[in-house]
Amino acid sequence: MVTTASPRRMAPPKSNYKWIALSNTTLGMLMATINQTILIISLPAVFRGIHVNPLHSGQTSLLLWILMGFNVATTILLVSFGRISDTYGRVRLYNLGFLVFTLGSVMLFLTPGKGTAGEWELIIFRFVQGIGGAFLFANSAAILTDAFPANERGLALGLNQIAAIGGSVIGLVLGGLLSAIDWRAIFLVNVPVGLFGTVWAYIALRELSSMQDAKRIDWWGNLSFALGLLGVMVGLTYSISPYQNHAMGWSSPLVIISLTVGIAFLIAFLIIETMVDSPMFHLNLFRTRAFSIGNFTGLMGAIARGGLSFMIIIWLQGIWLPLHGVSFANTPLQAGIDTIPQMVGFLIFGPISGRLSDRYGPRWFATLGMAVSAIGFILLNMLPADFHYWTFAFDIFVVGAGMGLFASPNTSAIMSSVPARFRGAASGMRATFMNAGMTLSMGLFFTMVISSLSTGLPVTITRGLRHFALPPAVIAHLAHLPPLDVLFAALLGYNPLKMLLARTAAGKALLAHLPASQVATLTNPRFFPQLIAHPFMDALRVVFLFSTAMTLLSAVLSVFRGERFIYDDESAEAPVLSTRPLTHSFLVLALSLVWLSKEGVQPEASVEQEASLRRSLTLLAWALGFPDAQDNEPEEDQESEHGGHAPYHQATGFSAAHDSRK
Repeated sequence: MVTTASPRRMAPPKSNYKWIALSNTTLGMLMATINQTILIISLPAVFRGIHVNPLHSGQTSLLLWILMGFNVATTILLVSFGRISDTYGRVRLYNLGFLVFTLGSVMLFLTPGKGTAGEWELIIFRFVQGIGGAFLFANSAAILTDAFPANERGLALGLNQIAAIGGSVIGLVLGGLLSAIDWRAIFLVNVPVGLFGTVWAYIALRELSSMQDAKRIDWWGNLSFALGLLGVMVGLTYSISPYQNHAMGWSSPLVIISLTVGIAFLIAFLIIETMVDSPMFHLNLFRTRAFSIGNFTGLMGAIARGGLSFMIIIWLQGIWLPLHGVSFANTPLQAGIDTIPQMVGFLIFGPISGRLSDRYGPRWFATLGMAVSAIGFILLNMLPADFHYWTFAFDIFVVGAGMGLFASPNTSAIMSSVPARFRGAASGMRATFMNAGMTLSMGLFFTMVISSLSTGLPVTITRGLRHFALPPAVIAHLAHLPPLDVLFAALLGYNPLKMLLARTAAGKALLAHLPASQVATLTNPRFFPQLIAHPFMDALRVVFLFSTAMTLLSAVLSVFRGERFIYDDESAEAPVLSTRPLTHSFLVLALSLVWLSKEGVQPEASVEQEASLRRSLTLLAWALGFPDAQDNEPEEDQESEHGGHAPYHQATGFSAAHDSRK
């Protein structure tokens, strides 16, 4: 059974409505994106709160799902929710997203379980949050595009993007502050904001776009897309976990099957979308250059920066801050504060770029943004493990400034290039590319880092421990710890050497036979970060070079997005005259033939001369783009109602075609 929703266009909003829409959607985006990163820096407090040791067997995969569950749920559902919102109302489903997200936050705050049960509860409740986040992400840009005129969309979407990307940095600082109070506070902070936003959105926001007739839902497209993305993300998630004697899980049957099945479903999805009447993924939109290049450059930018925050936090929290004497209890807060320059760069250049792109077009601002980001990644690549803070601050400021320059013009170009009736779907597609890029970035970054660590870490640890009176078997065991466990140990503030040597009976017996000076060195909080710093920096430089390459490719592609393009629904509804290209040579030929047959206009012209003139004028009309010129060409013996031959201008249909252009 197919239900229908009456298409209707709401009355024009008051002049201040656009600012209400901007402030509410910005609040929603800020809340959702803070939630994406607030856990990264709060994980030590969360694991202590639910009584879990992340270095125990089997904990790594659960840890990854706690981190990535929100993004996975959001990415899978974005396009579907955007498509549904075009039919049932963007504001209505945006409001629902606020409510669902808030309920998920309440459940996370009340998480009752401990140990592994608590981990699974966190994963499930994060998925609930992700469902709400999908509604928010899918409709935010579409609501703003409806509310703002074309010459102000860049500024509006730029401010909204500041909330989206700036929120990911704010989440790091806020996570550090709240986790120092109580781990549940990082989820509780969303509840009052979510309740306020839900009520405010319900009261203040209203539909401005005409809702389409509800068509049959593309169930096969939705199912194949969800299963395809889920398969790929499951494969990427478990690929970075150790499998048997391998440092990574690429040889795991689960990874191979998940990736194969996921890719197969995505291929099936593309085929299905070309066959159904009402597809969830409008592939025809990619025929518009501004839309396709905008999404692909956004995808490459998301891949370049998606895992950056996580890697920088590991760098700060696990290596640099302990080397400078900051206790593990205080590293989350300090690491969050140290990343503020990246947010400042984005906050400064985001609105400026949005305003200027409204005036001069998005191409060169988006291109410049990616180029500046590439410079920032090159500068980060040149830093040592123990850097001077202000040099680091400047480098991440440059990265943030580049992302700020890029985000607003690119989003405005995408959303302005589609018809109003497809803005919900287009917004969902844009957000899907962004979220998929960020999730893919996490998998790629971890793959590159772990691959490099698996080569350099055993040699470094063996060399660093051979000066101590430790048995060779113990040194070999420590040298071959899974690289992922070492990374998470650094991030979470655990010292594997102290845990293995001072918290077991065998370890305590071993330490009892070591000189006191060696025991103090091995269990010192600075020793382990210093030990892994060199191989970690080698791995991190691979990531920075990869990000540099991705941003440079994005900059090159952005050059080809063309001049500013805004889809005008009113012009699109006017009669389409012709899609045939007009070339100079063809037009010159038609004009030459008209000139050669000019005798046909004379009263004493023969039938053949008049027919020749009619054919020449028909050819000229066709060259100029009048669609009915050939169809209206009469037979040569056609006569007028007065018994004579039809006048040449009537016979060619030139006058009628000309009128249709007015």
